[in-house]
Amino acid sequence: MKDKSFEVMISEEEIQTKIKELGEAITRDYSNANEIVVIGVLKGAFIFMSDLIRHMKLENVYIDFMSVSSYGVSTESSGVVKILKDLDFEIEGKHVLIVEDIIDTGLTLKYLTKNLETRNAASVKICTLLDKPSRRKCDINIDYFGFTIPDKFIVGYGIDYAEKFRNLPYIGSVE
Repeated sequence: MKDKSFEVMISEEEIQTKIKELGEAITRDYSNANEIVVIGVLKGAFIFMSDLIRHMKLENVYIDFMSVSSYGVSTESSGVVKILKDLDFEIEGKHVLIVEDIIDTGLTLKYLTKNLETRNAASVKICTLLDKPSRRKCDINIDYFGFTIPDKFIVGYGIDYAEKFRNLPYIGSVE
């Protein structure tokens, strides 16, 4: 990647504007909820989730994280999902919002949604910063999304290549 350059696809300003809009929409939709558990999918979603919850003007917002893998050592999803880190909180009877950095095939999120629904959550919704529908391999309902992107290799704002480039404040495509 040393000889690669990044083209800014989505600027830091565009990201922050969209996150504020998403936070306002989530606030409206959950205004009558007693409790909401916001679950970040590690590692990529941690920056997005951090910014997002600051725009959610709700009481009783709990955060938790899950780490899942469907890639193994490949750059292509295998479709077989392995939970590497499970929740610390019980979610039975609570509203759950899964926060993801990017959805492409949808296989991981479909598995994760079904898994969390079996735990008797009051509701399970999905919020993603980036949606790559051209790569979708299954139907999945995305309740909140920031940007639809083309099928390009991207980095930045939490999204990595070999654990690097997560710290970029923008979404860049690799040239």
